Amino acid sequence: MPAKSLGILGGGQLGRFFTMAAQNMGYAVVVFDPDEKSPAGKIADKHICKPYNDLNALDELKTDCSAVTTEFENVPAETLQYLEKDIIVRPSSKAISIAQNRIKEKGFLKEFGIPIGTYVVIDSIESINNLNTKIEIFPGILKTAQFGYDGKGQIHVNNKTELEAAFKSFNSIPCTFELKIDLDCEFSIVLARTFNGEFMVYPLIRNQHESGILDCSLIYPNSIAESLENQAIKLAKRITNELSYVGVMAVEFFLSGDTLFVNEIAPRPHNSGHFSIDACVYNQFDQQVLTLAGNELGDEATKFPISLMLNLLGDVWFRNGEQSEPKFELIAGSGISLHLYGKAEPRIGRKMGHITILGTENQTQKDLMNKANTLRKILWEN
Repeated sequence: MPAKSLGILGGGQLGRFFTMAAQNMGYAVVVFDPDEKSPAGKIADKHICKPYNDLNALDELKTDCSAVTTEFENVPAETLQYLEKDIIVRPSSKAISIAQNRIKEKGFLKEFGIPIGTYVVIDSIESINNLNTKIEIFPGILKTAQFGYDGKGQIHVNNKTELEAAFKSFNSIPCTFELKIDLDCEFSIVLARTFNGEFMVYPLIRNQHESGILDCSLIYPNSIAESLENQAIKLAKRITNELSYVGVMAVEFFLSGDTLFVNEIAPRPHNSGHFSIDACVYNQFDQQVLTLAGNELGDEATKFPISLMLNLLGDVWFRNGEQSEPKFELIAGSGISLHLYGKAEPRIGRKMGHITILGTENQTQKDLMNKANTLRKILWEN
């Protein structure tokens, strides 16, 4: 164990879960986040509430901590570069700088032969005019190169005219334009890698989105062909190795027929990996702490390999047109765990918490989905 505290840049729900995991292992935690209402900052041993480019505040973080990680990829890479001159930063600024920019990320994946969908870079009106009409590119999705998440910074377009209008609506900032893929399913692989290249891989996670936001994640053995799952794990490991990555990463995949495509990489614990908090011996945030501190990874045994995670958005606080606290006491029961994120106020589309449903070996995927829908209905109707 390092002599000093562990630090984390970003104080949202991912930072909050990291803080709890680290404190449970006996570490003190310093959260660096400019939001004075930061959910992680509320429970940290110390909260440095300053902008990410405040060098004096970053020097304070260096003094307090022996190792620092990040809860999301939009922390400026320059901030990480400044810190890693003097203390351990995991993952590195290089890995973050690639993952936080879709253009860099696509270029990196393409360079190493990782399968990705057809895309083009859109960084000017001229780049739209010069599109090769011989390449099937419509319909597609225009995505801002940076700061897009949960469906934000994305517009579906069907032709050049719509593409130009969408690009202008993004103030003509650099974007990727990606061909829509006929999907059979979306899934993610969450894995951890130590500084000496050891891996821990969680079970494959089937994901379902609504309006670009993750709605639920299902963990169920053999939910896709074993050969495809092994291929996905191999690709995820290769990505982390090529990045010399240390920490927890999620790789999102599209499956079309028997073909895998990498959608994007998340250099941090992932919303779809929240099931591990209740279903695994060591959850994804435990692994984030262990990789940051330089320890061996935790036991990868999954206590409940059949489980489902249901996201709770702020919408359920406004189900009658007025804000009111959902009656969470109505959904209590065996195998049901509620996690609220401690956010100051609910908003439509804002992730406020999640529910984990732990299944048994005699339950089907349909059984879990039916139970999730029942819980959802209870919260909406009461």
